[in-house]
Amino acid sequence: MAKKMRETISYILPILLLLAVETHAHNVTRLLASHPSFSSFNHFLTQTHLAGEINRRTTITVLAVDNAAMSALTSKGYTISTIKNILSLHVLLDYFGAKKIHQIRDGSALAATLFQATGAAPGTTGFVNITDLRGGKVGLGPDGGDLSSFFVKSVEEVPYNISIIQISKVLPSETASAPSPAPAEMNLTGIMSAHGCKVFAETLLANTGASKTYQESVEGGMTVFCPGDDAMKGFLPKYKNLTAPKKEAFLDFLAVPTYYSMAMLKSNNGPMNTLATDGANKFELTVQNDGEKVTLRTRISTVQIVDTLIDEQPLAIYATDKVLLPKELFKASAVEAPAPAPAPEGDVADSPKPAKGKGKGKKKKAAPSPDDDSFGDSDSPAEGPDGDADDATADEASAVRILGGTTAGLVVSLFCLFASSSLL
Repeated sequence: MAKKMRETISYILPILLLLAVETHAHNVTRLLASHPSFSSFNHFLTQTHLAGEINRRTTITVLAVDNAAMSALTSKGYTISTIKNILSLHVLLDYFGAKKIHQIRDGSALAATLFQATGAAPGTTGFVNITDLRGGKVGLGPDGGDLSSFFVKSVEEVPYNISIIQISKVLPSETASAPSPAPAEMNLTGIMSAHGCKVFAETLLANTGASKTYQESVEGGMTVFCPGDDAMKGFLPKYKNLTAPKKEAFLDFLAVPTYYSMAMLKSNNGPMNTLATDGANKFELTVQNDGEKVTLRTRISTVQIVDTLIDEQPLAIYATDKVLLPKELFKASAVEAPAPAPAPEGDVADSPKPAKGKGKGKKKKAAPSPDDDSFGDSDSPAEGPDGDADDATADEASAVRILGGTTAGLVVSLFCLFASSSLL
């Protein structure tokens, strides 16, 4: 009996440990998605690629500002590179929840930021001074600068993992807001057109919003998955039926705001944000690899990478055999039916006859062909979370939000239970 229990533990323990590891994952854009007053801040975390940097770190604090404060920032005409520097000053490389920020030892602390980590900040200008002032106020500012921004409230906290707190205004920093040199422009559509993605390139060029987003995203790293000409030609009628905002979202969906070489794609499995990801608008795709084969999928579509157009940091462009469709814009009209079980050899017993008067003369509809590429109205929104249980699967594949130590406690309890059982 004890031997059997030890064997059971050997199978279950890796699963429990995996669950324990996954509890540390977080997704800053998802956490902010339920707070519309920070939608602009959330949008620029994605546009500047800072969201990916935040999600990769396990102990982080984000100093978020509301839409009014972001409007004051964006009205100054800064380039996306400069906005990235400014916002990176608002990402502290330590955990400061509402309780900790009001209980700072000696009343003041210096916190390193992502801006300091870039090496672009001279001296300690990339550090943020946090000071507990009189009357319960907490002031924040760049080291050596004015404490002119103040703690407002806690927005989201995953203890000792990620804390998002609101501050009253953008931290003033002459260093972070200094003009950044614009990167040399790359002829993205020229590269696509010369390597079998001409139809997609022309479609992208015709969409001013998406073209601008692509060009601005190259500096921070970008990976594009462009459909081959034959696949894109067949898809154009559906694309033309989309509204203007949905056309732009679709094009943005086919690019990831991070550079991935082919070697990196082959060693990665899991969901990725795209240029279309913006708070509640998930627009994620999932990478799956099997040896030399790399596939991309959503809940309604799967494609395979068939060619590399360019793979030179900071840009990678890959051609796909079909058009990858986001579930946020399209519905699947065909569901693959399971294949019938093969009939056993020899005589087969007669199937029970239907009761009289029930089902007589009715024919079952044939299952749709799994090769059927047709989709419902191209301009129809996908089913919401309450409309399809499969959405739960999509959510489970993404970052897991854990508040407190409930799941970790459950893992430990289950392990102790199995361990004690083995001794019986």
